[in-house]
Amino acid sequence: MSSSARDVWGQTINGKPHVGATARRSRRTSMKDIELFSEISGDFNPLHYDEALAEASVFGKLIVQGGVISGILNALVAEELPGPGTVFLDVSWRFVKAVGVGEEIVGEVEVLSVRDDKPIVKLKTRVANADGEDCLVGEATVYVAALRHLSQARRIAVA
Repeated sequence: MSSSARDVWGQTINGKPHVGATARRSRRTSMKDIELFSEISGDFNPLHYDEALAEASVFGKLIVQGGVISGILNALVAEELPGPGTVFLDVSWRFVKAVGVGEEIVGEVEVLSVRDDKPIVKLKTRVANADGEDCLVGEATVYVAALRHLSQARRIAVA
């Protein structure tokens, strides 16, 4: 490992992730998710609100927005792997199965590559339903901001 790689990853809270590392998280969707996402995004598609229309559609049920589904991946990368300070640079996602209200979803990420020269990680991403069926699949490239020194500085300023 070069000294520049040690410097790049040494300032991140969780350190340098390793290829093959995985993390997962699950949650149950709700009507409240739809309402909150609509409030933020302005997406009031009737497939999310009109039960009769949604049941007559190809989906056969009320479905949650794609942003709710992918949101579990935001939580995973920001809280677990790579962890605090992580932001998305690029995503390539395919939504392959709709998720209904009240369904459990499981988000998973796996580290595919880690750069030595910059705190950049490529991840395999997936969201599945409780039956293990893919709902979202793809990849993401993320940047891990150096937060260790900022957290220390913040604690000193507060003290």
